[in-house]
Amino acid sequence: MKKMKNLFLIILLLAVSTSCEDFEGWNVDTKNPAEVPADFLVTSAEYTLFLRMTSISVNYNNFRYFAQNVGSTTYQDEPNYNLATRDGQGTFFVYMYRDILNDLADAKNIVLANSDLEAVKASKIGQIELLEVFTWHILVDVFGDVPYTEALKAGEGNYQPKYDDDQAIYTDLFRRIDQAILALEAGSTGFEDADLIYGGDNTAWLKFANSLKLKLAVRIADVDQALASANASAAYAAGVFESDADNFSYPFEADPPNTNPLWTSLVQSGRSDYVVANTMVDLIVPLNDPRITTYLDDNQVPYIGGTYGTNAPFANYTHIGEYFQESDLPGLLMSFSEVSFLVAEAAAKGILAADAEAYYNQGVTSSIEFYGGDAADAATYLAQPTVAYGTADWNERIGVQKYLALYMTNGFESWASWRLLDWPLMNLAVESQLPVPRRYIYPNDEPNINGDNYDAASAAIGGDELDTRVFWDVNGKGNDNGNVPPSNLPN
Repeated sequence: MKKMKNLFLIILLLAVSTSCEDFEGWNVDTKNPAEVPADFLVTSAEYTLFLRMTSISVNYNNFRYFAQNVGSTTYQDEPNYNLATRDGQGTFFVYMYRDILNDLADAKNIVLANSDLEAVKASKIGQIELLEVFTWHILVDVFGDVPYTEALKAGEGNYQPKYDDDQAIYTDLFRRIDQAILALEAGSTGFEDADLIYGGDNTAWLKFANSLKLKLAVRIADVDQALASANASAAYAAGVFESDADNFSYPFEADPPNTNPLWTSLVQSGRSDYVVANTMVDLIVPLNDPRITTYLDDNQVPYIGGTYGTNAPFANYTHIGEYFQESDLPGLLMSFSEVSFLVAEAAAKGILAADAEAYYNQGVTSSIEFYGGDAADAATYLAQPTVAYGTADWNERIGVQKYLALYMTNGFESWASWRLLDWPLMNLAVESQLPVPRRYIYPNDEPNINGDNYDAASAAIGGDELDTRVFWDVNGKGNDNGNVPPSNLPN
């Protein structure tokens, strides 16, 4: 983020520079430049993407509740899936469109219009395109049908965009990934210092492009196996993540205001709002998992998970591990471990010719090593009958171990993976007795500001409800298998 601060200074210097021969620059607003460089917009979009997706704020990001990583000590609306009170889904919707996609669209237009950028234009466009695709896939996975073809057109007078079919959007995202790959292959270096994820390195962005394509292919495998197989095979052949050096991560800083948002909520706030949910504790303890001392604090011996969906006093239950409370903990939205599990899942689903067991083992091992263990720890762990891969129960084994690998870093992906695989088993929220939602409901004010299109979208998806499924969520059993009565009920 120090690089982003330097960009701010450059913009301000440019804004206040005036001619020595006239007074043309006297009316320039130095705090709000009329033209913002594309580099600045990309830096800002990257920061906002990781900020919003790694946050634990109930005001917009409730995915760690949906994944039941944590329980709440006091406020029970969101843990019980009452999203109407704070309209966190509405705030999330705004952040994704206004602060990420809009900035990226503006950056793309600036790059395309700049004739001085011909040597690096292709790479910059490719990198912007991949950031856009990643953001769009999140919106679809969270809401289902969303504004797409008519979105971001307020400048053209369209303030009420129609909603597009979620499956059609995904189909177009594959096309856009392929276009981005071609652009990266034709280019040289992209945004360099302005790109705080990969430093403009095309090779790194290409691996990310292939890994993202693989993820989307796995998502749709139960809906369109032919399209899934074609994209998974192409992505795997072209090269996906090979180590943690390839991770799609963001370098948060040690000092405010650019710290990891987990630290902001868990430490800086001085509040004690979260404990580890019993869903997580009851899952990990019997597995003799070597990551447990990193994942969970030792304030309670033995570990005691907070009963999900009811008040869990902070002093009485296991706290989140200190590892996740460091101010400069990098944001992580796609890891080598996750991609390894995706290859295993693709192989198990029959859309990719690969060794599912080998990649499952790689996913487990890389996660254990990432959190401080070694190959011997991983081998011992994998040798347990409750952990070893099995073709008959592959969805359970991948679902559980992928969930554990994603713990606290990526609640969104944990929730998405559960919807596909039905593992691990989730608790019903105690107070509402509701199962884990299959989607966010649309923003509370959408019926008022975009009523006709909201009504059409709601009808198209089968109702604007928590249990309505996005298009790829066709085999998840939900209440039949994916939710169980809560354990550790208070006396």
